[in-house]
Amino acid sequence: MTSKAKIHLDRVAKTYPGSKVPAVDELTLDILEGEILVLVGPSGCGKSTTLRLINRMIEPSGGRIMLDGEDVTKANPDKLRRRIGYVIQQIGLFPHQTIAQNIGTVPKMLGWDKKKIAARADELLATVGLDPEQYRDRFPKELSGGQAQRVGVARALGADPDIMLMDEPFGAIDPITRDRLQNEFLRLQEELHKTIVFVTHDIDEAIKMGDRIAILGERSTIRQYDTPERILAYPVDDFVNDFIGTGSTIKGLNFQQVSSLTLPDYPAIRPEDSADVARGKLDAAGEEWLVLLDDAGHPQRWLSTDDVAAGPSTYGEKGEEVGDTLNQDDTLFTALEHMVQSAAGKSCVVDESGRFAGVVEMAHLNKAIRRAQYEAQRHYEEMERA
Repeated sequence: MTSKAKIHLDRVAKTYPGSKVPAVDELTLDILEGEILVLVGPSGCGKSTTLRLINRMIEPSGGRIMLDGEDVTKANPDKLRRRIGYVIQQIGLFPHQTIAQNIGTVPKMLGWDKKKIAARADELLATVGLDPEQYRDRFPKELSGGQAQRVGVARALGADPDIMLMDEPFGAIDPITRDRLQNEFLRLQEELHKTIVFVTHDIDEAIKMGDRIAILGERSTIRQYDTPERILAYPVDDFVNDFIGTGSTIKGLNFQQVSSLTLPDYPAIRPEDSADVARGKLDAAGEEWLVLLDDAGHPQRWLSTDDVAAGPSTYGEKGEEVGDTLNQDDTLFTALEHMVQSAAGKSCVVDESGRFAGVVEMAHLNKAIRRAQYEAQRHYEEMERA
């Protein structure tokens, strides 16, 4: 068990009665304090079973479950569950209770007074983006799916638990609402710093939500356990590679920023520069396109040799608009999206004032991908030697 582990599973196993094959086979796993660990894998691999073992909704057949260094395997399961927030895909709101009453379920069990419970319910409704005045006295049947899921998160946070377990929490929601809820939850996590174990079968959701990911095979066997960046850059075996699917290297660009690139000088001209100056810059750089800047240095258009032939009076009518530009904190995936939509097949980078700062080209992305792959491979080689 590492010193920072909030939860430690020590050879935890589960075999259901009547079965000779364990659903979970001696799983050892650390979940660090304040992180989102995503358990992801194919259907039937035991990821939801693992989640239920942590809060002892089902009892382990063997092994130990450690919370803050304490073995809770033999502790009172009801008291244990009150320390842990739980969110499931079906939400499970009590239909006969108001939204405020649902949120106050665990605080009421813990003996909080009514005023404190009411204040906490209002606070959490506001936190998840629902106006308490509008929603506290409604019933679950009066909510949309996305609103109900927000209430489910609020209820899990009711007694301010250190730990949250989330089992496919956004799986039954339309893609647009799902994306918004994911973003909202990540925003909340930046403020709350909960220790979260998150189950999904969707690798893209795992990549987006997880600080670390455990890809599970049959019987919750860990096939790879690492950051999304390293898993995408270096799948350790065919199972992981197949599960991640095609495009893993492209997805990895989401974890690198424009600021990580060293951009060389790129030819650019001002509105008053002559055709000879423009052609000279293109020839010297060996580029097909240059960037036309305005008087303030903001990129405006892509111009080719033919576009500059008639001189400055026609620059504003020739070539193609630069379109969307990149900032230093944009991801390289965003850079790729801009590039494939650009007439030049490149994307302009600007500084904080919008002034031209360089150009991202495909060669930069290729180099960044190879660097990430090399660093991930070296990381695993060092782990094997250790």
